[in-house]
Amino acid sequence: MSLNKVMLIGNVGRDPEVRYLDGNNGAGQGTKVATFTLATSERYRDRSGELRENTEWHNIVAWRNSADVAEKFIRKGTQIFIEGRLRTRSWTDTQGVKKFTTEVVVDNLQLLGRRPDQDGGYAGDQGGYGAPAQPQYHAPAQPQYQAPQQPQYQAPVQAAPAAPAQPINIELDGDGTDDLPF
Repeated sequence: MSLNKVMLIGNVGRDPEVRYLDGNNGAGQGTKVATFTLATSERYRDRSGELRENTEWHNIVAWRNSADVAEKFIRKGTQIFIEGRLRTRSWTDTQGVKKFTTEVVVDNLQLLGRRPDQDGGYAGDQGGYGAPAQPQYHAPAQPQYQAPQQPQYQAPVQAAPAAPAQPINIELDGDGTDDLPF
């Protein structure tokens, strides 16, 4: 059994490049493919407590219907969710050097955030790209590490000396018994 699955949420690094592959078979244009880059970022604190950010760039390849969505709606900076699989390709460049690249082939693509309006800004509360608005992903807040503190030693408090006890006098009746009811 094996599994090749990738799930990414990030921002598009450049507008998609859309191409048509040969093989139209008399049915018009060939198969549509869109390629673009996606940036995912990780934020963390280093040992000195300084906030650091590490950005990873992914090559994305979308085919057919996903390529249509990419062509119509995705632009540089768009936040998207990608579900797909890894694929590594190799080729020989013009100098005869063999090169490799790893790509994410899209199985599922979802647009996140809000839809841009005609002026390049974002439309009001119209809920996104014709679908219900989806919440944006935010990584859970990571609490800052603080070393456990040792409790401060406090000397026990000395109680004030008690007053000397007063003697209790019990008078006995003539028959040698007390008059207490118990």
